[in-house]
Amino acid sequence: MAGFVVILGGFWGLCILSVALLKWNEVRYRKKGLPPGTMGWPLFGETTEFLKQGPAFMKNQRSRFGSIFKSHILGCPTIVSMDPELNRYILVNEAKGLVPGYPQSMLDILGKCNIAAVHGSAHKYMRGALLSLISPTMIKDQLLPKIDDFMRSHLSDWDSKIIDIQEKTKEMAFLSSFRQIASTEASSVSEAFMPEFFKLVLGTLSLPINIPSTNYHRGFQARQNITCWLRRLVEERRASGEKQRDMLGLLVGGENKYKLSDEEMIDLIITILYSGYETVSTTSMMAVKYLHDHPKVLEELRKEHMAIRERKNPEDSIDYEDYRSMRFTRAVIYETSRLATIVNGVLRKTTTDMEINGYLIPKGWRIYVYTREVNYDPCLYPDPYTFNPWRWLGKGLENQHHFLIFGGGTRQCPGKELGLAEISTFLHYFVTRYRWEEVEGNKLMKFPRVEAPNGLRIRVSAP
Repeated sequence: MAGFVVILGGFWGLCILSVALLKWNEVRYRKKGLPPGTMGWPLFGETTEFLKQGPAFMKNQRSRFGSIFKSHILGCPTIVSMDPELNRYILVNEAKGLVPGYPQSMLDILGKCNIAAVHGSAHKYMRGALLSLISPTMIKDQLLPKIDDFMRSHLSDWDSKIIDIQEKTKEMAFLSSFRQIASTEASSVSEAFMPEFFKLVLGTLSLPINIPSTNYHRGFQARQNITCWLRRLVEERRASGEKQRDMLGLLVGGENKYKLSDEEMIDLIITILYSGYETVSTTSMMAVKYLHDHPKVLEELRKEHMAIRERKNPEDSIDYEDYRSMRFTRAVIYETSRLATIVNGVLRKTTTDMEINGYLIPKGWRIYVYTREVNYDPCLYPDPYTFNPWRWLGKGLENQHHFLIFGGGTRQCPGKELGLAEISTFLHYFVTRYRWEEVEGNKLMKFPRVEAPNGLRIRVSAP
């Protein structure tokens, strides 16, 4: 009996302590002028709910507090904005007291020189260096042939197999980018590099608690391993004196007008790998899912790509003009990105106390520009939950001010066109070579950024 009393007393003591901690954290952030909201636990805030529930967490908070509310996620007090006009204002007015505000875990793991972390003249210089590697001219002359060669190889042996399309598109996004960066070394290094890179990705969206077994610790260790490999690649390229037509060759060679230090070079390479990985892999996977569920869309897409193949010999690669002619393919990618919402939003940070929409936001707080809900606004996209690529043809939606799928302002995704080229090439060889059916994994799993089929497996066969 005494033992039961002790256990019961301990239980009630824990409950009282939990309530006290939650109340203390709410009072701590109850500053005049802040929007409504909840702050969760000390240190952890509402990060667990945010990561586990994803969009459902945001919808629940919006129903309780409106389109602008406060929270505490990923280690920092944060204002979440779901207001379309306010979101656009924030994205195009970085100079007015707002700078990138990505989580500390992301800054630590991607590096202090990565393009998402820097601002002002440093951002302009690093963005210029990145664009010199992935400009339309570079895509046309150097990158598209590499992408085409890789996609042919990657999809060459799928016939009569059951494929985990989630795993295959993850491999595809990483390996395709790595070949573009270091074409000669990719085959020998990628097998050891890839699992470390996947750890790095997981670590960027975690609490910055550097103790063993945490995603942050594993991601930070992976960052150190990847940095060592890349530093060695840079030194070997520089020592060899050979000029190679890949991104590493351009960065190391003397003809590039952007002179980067080794640290900047390594952070830029990691940025290229990281920024394209999630968008390319998840968009490709979700496109396969949506095409399977919408036969008329698949028929139209296949018609576009078969017309390209009819102009060529069987082993001819696609060229830049072929890519630019893929109007319906581009529409399919946009509609997939809109409906799946691969990236839910972006983070900014206040550099001074500032007033936004009547609220006073303290210096150092983050603002989560949550653009996901714009994608489902029926005033902008009639019947918004229907997969309808035709909505992107002939209406100029890509040029509308509410088009934020690839970000906005001076930080619109610089790799947009490269990502479109990779996904378009993947779809070209996938739909012209194969038919497929789903065999398992149709259940949707919720992640911080997207709802995606869990372990979607497809049976592939020749047409």
